[in-house]
Amino acid sequence: MKLDTLQALYVDELRDLYSAENQILKALPKMIRATEHPELKEAFTDHLKETQNQVKRLEQIFGSLDESPKGKKCHGMEGVLEEGAELMKEKPEPQVLDAGLISAAQHVEHYEMAGYGTVRTWAEKLGRDEHARLLQTTLDEERAADALLTTLALQSINVDADREVGLTTGSELAGRRGPKSKSTSTQQPSARR
Repeated sequence: MKLDTLQALYVDELRDLYSAENQILKALPKMIRATEHPELKEAFTDHLKETQNQVKRLEQIFGSLDESPKGKKCHGMEGVLEEGAELMKEKPEPQVLDAGLISAAQHVEHYEMAGYGTVRTWAEKLGRDEHARLLQTTLDEERAADALLTTLALQSINVDADREVGLTTGSELAGRRGPKSKSTSTQQPSARR
């Protein structure tokens, strides 16, 4: 397809997202099996169901365009998902793996948010209001998934992963950290550790 119009670019980016979502559908069950944290497992399971609906929305859009959703491979998502797969192959301690899976999942969410924000804007520009509404719904879901992952990381998973490191390395790690000051002991852990 020649990319000489915004419409052609729109369809091309939608195909990229369709490929990305289908890759995510294959990756999420592996992430669900790999995680031990019950709330993270539930979040991944819920997002798997959302992703299935997101694929259906894209298929609905393609149907209204009389275009096939197939024909493009999203290499960006392939790379992002491969990083998560490599982490699982390394078999870190369970709490550390959960923290790493949150990071991997947030990379996925941010990639998707960029793509869906772009196509939603293009749909509006092209006068495709129903497409824009469907794409905004997916964008809202991706933002909510990212926010939930951040909450899980800050409230427990990063904390548990930090404790796991402390338990496995003992006093050696404590010595490297030095004495805790009041200011550092009250800081929240980053969503991505």
